[in-house]
Amino acid sequence: MKRSSSEKRRHVVAWLNKAEWDQVLDHLYSQDAALQRFALQRVSAWRGRYAHSTPVAVDCTAELVRCQVLDRSGQLSGDDLVLLYGAALVRFVNLITEKQQGRRARPLRRLAGKLNIPEWVVDLRHDFTHRKLPTLRWCRKGCKVVLEWLQQEYWSRQLGGGADEDWESQSDGEDDDADVKQQESELMERQREMEAYKAARDFLVSYEKERYQSLDGSQEDKWLSPFADMSWLLGEIKQFSLDSADLLVDVLLEDGFLVPTAEQLETLGCGPSEDCGSSGPRVPPVFLRFWLPLLKALNSPSFIHLFLGKLLAELKLAASGQRERRSFYISAWASEAVLCNSNRHEFRFESKTQKKARVRDRIFVNRIQLRWRQLLSACLDAPCVYTPHLLRLVLEDMEPPLPQETQQKLLRLCSIYTQSSGPQLSPSEEQKHQPVYTVESLQRSQQRRSAERAEASADLRWADVLAEKAKVLRGSPWQVCPDKVPWKNYPLGKVPGQSDDPSCLMAETYSTMTVSEEPVELEGGRRQSAAGVSGPARTAEGLLWGQSDFTRLKSGLKLF
Repeated sequence: MKRSSSEKRRHVVAWLNKAEWDQVLDHLYSQDAALQRFALQRVSAWRGRYAHSTPVAVDCTAELVRCQVLDRSGQLSGDDLVLLYGAALVRFVNLITEKQQGRRARPLRRLAGKLNIPEWVVDLRHDFTHRKLPTLRWCRKGCKVVLEWLQQEYWSRQLGGGADEDWESQSDGEDDDADVKQQESELMERQREMEAYKAARDFLVSYEKERYQSLDGSQEDKWLSPFADMSWLLGEIKQFSLDSADLLVDVLLEDGFLVPTAEQLETLGCGPSEDCGSSGPRVPPVFLRFWLPLLKALNSPSFIHLFLGKLLAELKLAASGQRERRSFYISAWASEAVLCNSNRHEFRFESKTQKKARVRDRIFVNRIQLRWRQLLSACLDAPCVYTPHLLRLVLEDMEPPLPQETQQKLLRLCSIYTQSSGPQLSPSEEQKHQPVYTVESLQRSQQRRSAERAEASADLRWADVLAEKAKVLRGSPWQVCPDKVPWKNYPLGKVPGQSDDPSCLMAETYSTMTVSEEPVELEGGRRQSAAGVSGPARTAEGLLWGQSDFTRLKSGLKLF
């Protein structure tokens, strides 16, 4: 009869009951040294009852807590405490990971990672055993983290008073078998890749040998049409590309194949002058025809997409590695591929002979829909002296095309970023007159705009003031001058354009009034008079002013 799972889990423990277990747990993780010593004594009693089968987690917890108690007591020096902490931490890592080891030894970091033990704790253990002893601060930190791990992974999982250490006693045999199978599969995959790589190189080397033999012939058609015995080799390469196209393109882009060496160029008769051109990087015609039969045999939309993507990825690596020859030929092959897909307007008016001559040296003839966005992104991600040329080709043939302004900005930024002595874009007349902006020029422009805005704001405020004054003087012969006059240059009482004749200040319309018509207010039979000046005598003819009156008036005037 099969026993229940509860009967299987029953075993003898060293503690009296669940209450004693809970008490020891609370005392161990308390901050009271007396309670911790009592808990350590109870654990020592458990060890006597357990003999050699004391739970590893209980043993490690007791040793780490004992380190903390002795540390707080102040009875040991710093070096002694480091050694004490080190022994406890080394025992913890070794004992916890010991039963995780299978038939084959595995790194402690990997085993600790499966148990959620921080990697730096394992490094701390290595420092204790193989390197310079760590500081006391790191020892205390490691002890605290390990105690928290034990509380979470062991003490908090105990139910019914039983020591549940399934995480400790689990066999790792299944993991070992899985690891062995994974390593075997990785080894087999690596071996298959090496064999495929060797086969790809053998195919391409055989192709080169066959093509070099054509140098003995004098007819140009031998460059363009494969030999009869070479058709079998091209068929094998095409069949190989169906299964390993990525690998074949990677081998093609290695030095010695699509990227020629100096010896290969010399053998083909390609001089240094063919390495560069005014219209951008182009593959020398002789070298292009050398590889055309193979590239035409591999021609397909999927191969062209892969070929262009690999070219731009290799261009990025070559540009970062400062490999001029490799960068040139990678860019040249990319230009050839994009130009083969070009649908330029001038091609529509060429004759049949011109079209035949042009198509003869093309990798593919029929236009395909390329992944333009990916090509544009990859081209911008590989900045070098040839990037502006490639970028222009992509933008000219892109579908749907980007706005003209966006194209000009991309080309301009690319040419600025890749400034060097190599071939660059020839800017248009409009671009030549465009300023090159720097951080300093942008800052100056911002300051100038801020000053202009402040001046405009001041002008608006002054205009408001003038409008208010003009409103007050409406209907008066006086007007507010809206012009900006430097009044500091004119003396008091003068205005711009004023003549010496005072009659120019006369108003056009005015009325006269005699002194007798001036109203005189009398209050309480008393005449109003200025302070300190007696009023003039009033006669039947009006007010009469005497010489003495004028003298008193002059003496009372104040000039300011």
